[in-house]
Amino acid sequence: MDMTVTWTGNMAFAGAAPSGHKIVMDASGEAGGENAGARPTELLLGAAAGCTGIDIVSILKKMRLEPVSFHMDIKGIRAEEHPKRFTDIHIHYALEGELPEEKVVRAIKLSKDKYCSVSKSLNADITVSYSINGSAGGQKL
Repeated sequence: MDMTVTWTGNMAFAGAAPSGHKIVMDASGEAGGENAGARPTELLLGAAAGCTGIDIVSILKKMRLEPVSFHMDIKGIRAEEHPKRFTDIHIHYALEGELPEEKVVRAIKLSKDKYCSVSKSLNADITVSYSINGSAGGQKL
């Protein structure tokens, strides 16, 4: 996979993804930017969530299951010292619908342990939790 990211002035960059989509990144005003795009670290967390979310929906569909709704809350803890990398990331999966817990757990584990290329590319401890129809899951993943 190849991607071009071009400096557009000040602290801003624009990426042209192989899929044809544009990605705009910028720093906050406090960091010398103009807040014209997401921070690269925000995109990284979003990419981890999007990657695992796509995995889970795909796996559930193969099980002939589909959530009525699904969102993830993702929390990244960063080191105090530079490079201020993410040291810990926690993803909470909140799914709604007729979803047997054991199948949701299987989909989450498959994404976490095997399929999510974004999270497997990171040097952070990644933990997960889940809820189905508002009830917290009973298994530690």
